[in-house]
Amino acid sequence: MNEADRKFFRPKWRRVTATVFCFGWTLVEWLSGEPFWGIIAAGITFYCLWNFFYKFDDNQETSE
Repeated sequence: MNEADRKFFRPKWRRVTATVFCFGWTLVEWLSGEPFWGIIAAGITFYCLWNFFYKFDDNQETSE
């Protein structure tokens, strides 16, 4: 993630909203019988989980 992404996703509600949206998209794809797009959406969801919650540093100061 670049500096602008870190600034935008600093509030936790934005990270949660983006991740929940991707998870909902994953459910829609799987429930509509589209496994290819379901796998793609699941990958994006796991990417969000990894970057927004596991790897994201809330304490990192951004240079302004």
